[in-house]
Amino acid sequence: MKKWYEYIPHPVIILFGMIVLAWLFTYMLPAGEFDRVEVDGKLKVVAGSFHFVESAKLSPTVIFQSMPKGYKAAIEVIFIIVASGIMFGVLNATGAVENVVGSFVKVLRQKNQSLLIAGMTFVYGVLGMFIGYENNIAMIPIAAVLSLAIGGDLVLATGIAVGGVTVGFGLSPFNPYTVGTAQRIADLPLFSGALLRIILCVLGLIVMAWYNISYFKKIKSTPEKGLGTDLDNSGFSLSKAIDQFRMGTKDWVILLAFVAMLAIMIYGVFQYKWYLNDISALFLMLTVFLIFFLKKSNIEIGEIILDSVAKVAPGAFMVGFAATIRIVMEEGKVSDSITFYLANSLEGLPNYLSAVGMVATQSLMNFMIPSGSGQALATMPILIPLGEMLHLTKQTVVLAFQVGDGVSNLVNPTFGGLIAMIAICRVPFERWLRFIAPVVAILVALTVIFVIISVMINYGPA
Repeated sequence: MKKWYEYIPHPVIILFGMIVLAWLFTYMLPAGEFDRVEVDGKLKVVAGSFHFVESAKLSPTVIFQSMPKGYKAAIEVIFIIVASGIMFGVLNATGAVENVVGSFVKVLRQKNQSLLIAGMTFVYGVLGMFIGYENNIAMIPIAAVLSLAIGGDLVLATGIAVGGVTVGFGLSPFNPYTVGTAQRIADLPLFSGALLRIILCVLGLIVMAWYNISYFKKIKSTPEKGLGTDLDNSGFSLSKAIDQFRMGTKDWVILLAFVAMLAIMIYGVFQYKWYLNDISALFLMLTVFLIFFLKKSNIEIGEIILDSVAKVAPGAFMVGFAATIRIVMEEGKVSDSITFYLANSLEGLPNYLSAVGMVATQSLMNFMIPSGSGQALATMPILIPLGEMLHLTKQTVVLAFQVGDGVSNLVNPTFGGLIAMIAICRVPFERWLRFIAPVVAILVALTVIFVIISVMINYGPA
């Protein structure tokens, strides 16, 4: 008998099926729209303004005509994947990554491996908490080199890096895209109610770190149980024994340049509101600097760059493919209809159940609107007045929105950043689901408990 994960199709098939389903929705659901007003340069839904409109009745050819539009809509995310891939490819070709990681592991030795895994999971979690999601793409390959250096595999690397970033980002008490946008719509003080969210986020990262350590111990004792035994490690594996690694002058210069780039990026994100295009440019500028350390011909440099692009191309492809789903639903005018019906399904429920229902609703919406801020702008103006009718505080509604969006990010095939990151680690989506499923189950239970607690304590804006 087949196991559950053997029924999971390839992500390309999943996404194409979702594109077709989005097109079918344009015939199955009545078309409708909310009125919108511009807030800080973004369109916000006007609560209570939903109205039915004439159905678009899209031709089946729209499935394919929308694909170029999806890639156009996602071009900034696609290009940062390519830019980060090129940067890491050149960085790896200098030998500095291998020397830095090898020297780092040599200092810690074998006895601190579990502590190293836990520490790095939290490091990536903090990056997700404060820097954002796609902004951390350049850091993902480092976890791959580190994991292989201590005897782990590429699946463990995704647990450390992708798991850490996703949990930190999704449950962050200071996430400007989800919490910030939702609280602004709800007229709550920015990042208010942080204490409960901090406790939840720390517990979430503890769960992720514990699971990573458990997986590492399992594959060390029984390697055949590892999910990454047959994955391509080329370019990530260390070329010599740990004791042979030394940091040379070139390695220190490159390390300092990389750290300086990260510092500039963080400063730009917080001070000047830099986003993907600015960060992509920063990656490419560092790449040009690194090329001077390669001591290779222009032909060899060109091959390194194209080989780097080839390695991240599947992830970049998936991002544009996923964006097509939203394009089809928008052209068929059913996105707002889905939001309206999901929100209305909560009416009449007891307040505890309605709060948990909001978590489920937002999780479903995340598969159709994978942008946190976009989802907040589309759903929060509807959920806030609905929450008041159900005797839920605004802070509880914001929390339900955040955790519904945040936890589902771990398994969302339409979330371009997730697909890109696991592709950078060369881990198939089906293997990632097999790995992360127990974590998702624990986090769902944990977040539901916290949402129920928020109802019990009448969670306010403090």
